[in-house]
Amino acid sequence: MNGLFNYLWEASLALFLLFAFYKIFLSRLSFFTWNRAFLLASLLFAMILPLLSFSISNSSVFIPEMLNYNLPEFQLSETEVQSSSIQLLQILVGIYFIGLLWKLGTLGIGLFITFKKIYLSRRIRKGGLCFVIHPEFQPSSFFHFVFLPAYDENDPAQQPIIHHESIHAEKWHSLDLILLQLAQAILWFHPVWGFYEANLREVHEYEADQKVTATYPKTAYAKLLLGLLITESNGHLLNNFNHFQTKKRIQMMMKSEKSRAIQKSLFLLALPLMAAMLMVFACETEKEESFPETMDIPAQIAAANEVFDVVEEAPQFKGGMEEWSRFLSSTLHYPDKAKEAGIEGTVFVVFVVQPDGRVTNPEILKGIGGGCDEEALRVIRQSPDWIPGKQRDREVAVRMRLPIRFKLS
Repeated sequence: MNGLFNYLWEASLALFLLFAFYKIFLSRLSFFTWNRAFLLASLLFAMILPLLSFSISNSSVFIPEMLNYNLPEFQLSETEVQSSSIQLLQILVGIYFIGLLWKLGTLGIGLFITFKKIYLSRRIRKGGLCFVIHPEFQPSSFFHFVFLPAYDENDPAQQPIIHHESIHAEKWHSLDLILLQLAQAILWFHPVWGFYEANLREVHEYEADQKVTATYPKTAYAKLLLGLLITESNGHLLNNFNHFQTKKRIQMMMKSEKSRAIQKSLFLLALPLMAAMLMVFACETEKEESFPETMDIPAQIAAANEVFDVVEEAPQFKGGMEEWSRFLSSTLHYPDKAKEAGIEGTVFVVFVVQPDGRVTNPEILKGIGGGCDEEALRVIRQSPDWIPGKQRDREVAVRMRLPIRFKLS
């Protein structure tokens, strides 16, 4: 569950930041193909980002191989969660999947209705397009299907409309809308979607209008838009000829000053933003510390000053490894802070078994945070005495290493 919530949170934040960047820096530019590419790339980036994971070490001095006495890894799995918390999480997960299924169902119904319209209407194939004719249709398109109330290839007033819809088909704008619907299903609760879809549809229309006005006079085309004002669209999956903000489209067509090529450099500003999000969401910094060959031992220890890494007889926990695992199981607890943050991983602890069997000097060789490091140290400090190690029949201080894996169930 933690993994699901982390994914939704990170994807939502990434989507919001990238869309905010688009509105502030790019939405007023007339590089419509570039704007469309940015919106689609942002969509995919936000969906994929939480799934990425990179490990970055901040030190190259990590030398675990020098510690020859490596105890078996102990794994602590957190299974004791309060029933009320479980119920709340289950309710939230249930609500999320209801929303997900509702959005996917809406998409499926939309596709079914669209194909039903195609099947029940008269169809004419020409020039790679399939004209779907019905008196109730408004000019619109879905992939290579062009919906028209009537079709007359000799009608000059209809040529700009057909050209406009053919550009939607050529540019695969319908695929953009389906990808958008799928992303909306995953993050259905996100408030940005209405604005995001409006801007993507806006770019689609600008892109098609730009191509049409390269062939047809702008004034005549603008009058055609005004003459075909409609209040309803054929469906949320279709690109409608005159469905989106006619006034803005005409204003954009009539702009005498287009965006300068140098302004394309604004798109490059998105790279450091994406890199920063990668560092924050996908990169995990591993704190690796060097470990000295000898450790300072308190003066009150009545033994030789040397701490051994290799001895003839290694220290043993009283009762063996089975008893050691039983001690750890009964003493270790998964920190609440780590559970809430979804922190998992292995904490490496080093400690010294003194000549009298006492466990001293516990230190973290590699930690994961979230209170897990402190918990590992607390437990080692509570360890019962060991059977000390021996070198040449003399009991000596020996350094040990213990990996403790914290894992959420």
